[in-house]
Amino acid sequence: MKKVHSIEEYIEMNSYFEKELNLLRAIIFKTELKETIKWNAPVYTLNGKNVLGLGAFKNHFSVWFFNGVFLKDEYNLLVNAQDKTKGLRQMRFDSSKDINSNAISAYVKEAIENQKLGKEIRPQKTKETVNIPKVLKSLLQNDSVFKACFDKLTPSKQREYATYINDAKRETTKQTRLDKILPMIINGIGLHDKYKKC
Repeated sequence: MKKVHSIEEYIEMNSYFEKELNLLRAIIFKTELKETIKWNAPVYTLNGKNVLGLGAFKNHFSVWFFNGVFLKDEYNLLVNAQDKTKGLRQMRFDSSKDINSNAISAYVKEAIENQKLGKEIRPQKTKETVNIPKVLKSLLQNDSVFKACFDKLTPSKQREYATYINDAKRETTKQTRLDKILPMIINGIGLHDKYKKC
């Protein structure tokens, strides 16, 4: 996909919705939001926080509300375009006839107010548990020095080592893999450190 450097370039690339995108921009320009390009599309921010964006697709165009889940949706215009997104909501349009300026303006103002109030979905860090294979668990229980070295590793490095052993099908291969990585763990080296850029 070609990198977009300006709003004008984005509209030119989606010229079949030029009139409609400019109508939406005119509504947004009446607010204090700042226009920028992020993820190759127009995004409108308040104090550096994403509030909404515009999108043009093959058969429709849209307004994305980054924290749209908090909008009242009085006109029943919002859809959850992707199941995996918690906060994102979208207003979809097929033509300029679908654009109700007053309704869109009300949603935009509410989204700005919500942002000022700090209403936003914050990403939650999920703690992945490390599935320690039996052969490694046995060594950790019986060798306190080795356990201390393993515990010093970051959870991602611990996971890499556990997965490396678990991926072996035979018990003898699991033991061979453990023997191979012992010095690396003792020295605090991650399994894939040599491939990572310093």
